Amino acid sequence: MVSVSRDQRIGDVAEIMLDYVTNKQTYLADRTMTVPTRSYTDPDQWEAEIELVFKRVPLMLAFTAEMPNPGDYKAMDACGLPVLINRDKAGAVRAFLNVCAHRGAPVASEGHGNCPRFTCKYHGWTYGADGKLIGISEASKFGEIDKSTHGLRELPCEERAGMIFVCLDPGVPLDLDDYYQGFLDDFEAVGMKDWTYLGSREIEGANWKIAFDGYLEGYHFASLHPETIFPRTPSNCMHYEGFGPNIRIGFPHHTIGAALKDVPREQWGTQENNGFDFVRIMFPNVSTFIAPEITQIAQLFPGPAPGQNRTVLNYLRRDPIRDEEDRAAVEASITFFRDVTYKEDYLIGLEIQKGLESGAHDDLVFGRNERGNQYFHEWLNWYLQDDPDQPKPVL
Repeated sequence: MVSVSRDQRIGDVAEIMLDYVTNKQTYLADRTMTVPTRSYTDPDQWEAEIELVFKRVPLMLAFTAEMPNPGDYKAMDACGLPVLINRDKAGAVRAFLNVCAHRGAPVASEGHGNCPRFTCKYHGWTYGADGKLIGISEASKFGEIDKSTHGLRELPCEERAGMIFVCLDPGVPLDLDDYYQGFLDDFEAVGMKDWTYLGSREIEGANWKIAFDGYLEGYHFASLHPETIFPRTPSNCMHYEGFGPNIRIGFPHHTIGAALKDVPREQWGTQENNGFDFVRIMFPNVSTFIAPEITQIAQLFPGPAPGQNRTVLNYLRRDPIRDEEDRAAVEASITFFRDVTYKEDYLIGLEIQKGLESGAHDDLVFGRNERGNQYFHEWLNWYLQDDPDQPKPVL
């Protein structure tokens, strides 16, 4: 079998998308698909999604640029679990449950910081960067304890392509090569590990799948984004590629023909953002849009109830902040992307949640033109079966 380079593959997709725009076509599945409305409202399914999906698959929880230096750490909530990610003095990253082995208090406050060790603020127990218990306050009065068995609970963790992946179940090993099927090559190619982290914004919305469905298609661009996205990108014009459960979605520009007209065909694979864009979906909950001025990477987490989600919108770019004028421009870009996502997508998502909870319809239908949504729900259903012998979905 002849291997195809990443640039060749993207060039081929660009050619397909040029044809889509020229002939007013899009990627079409061979059928429509229905999904029960209870999938977005049922507490039992919501709990199963957390246990069988979010706690078992690799989750992208942090960026290299977010914690680049020895001693850097990030403490966060992920699906209700307190997670601590840190970089030791040798530069290696580790992840732990942010829970003291004494009485269960956190050993690091939520957010970012830099320190060589972690001390629980409740009773002062201290842990090293490797998670080992190294100090008990007033140890002579506490009593006998085996420190080697009272370290922080470590989670599977691996750094790759400028991102840090964690599995929330300590007993589930990470196999990023098998899970991503070459998908991370895109992030290696753009050098994300050397980018600058610009900050994040949090927004809240409806059921996490209602929010995520919106990232998986452009069928709604003309009606929902007439002044923001549609002037650049045609509505209902998409291309899909699968990498295991992950998806690269191609969105051509209206001007793709003019943009590529004078570019040699063999260079089309290097023209992202010139005539076409990609949204890169990491199953189950990450959407990445790399734009020339700034990159938005959304992390969606189930909220405290089935009808809620918490989304962290992360912002990065290739170059560091140059000066105050540049910083102001970056803040303006962040505000624009955040507002489009929340005001134009998440607010209607809340209306959709209300509509589904009304019981008006038993099922939702995804059209042949919404293959990304179909593929996502097929993979979600595969994980919810909890039967690895079942055949995996194929795009």
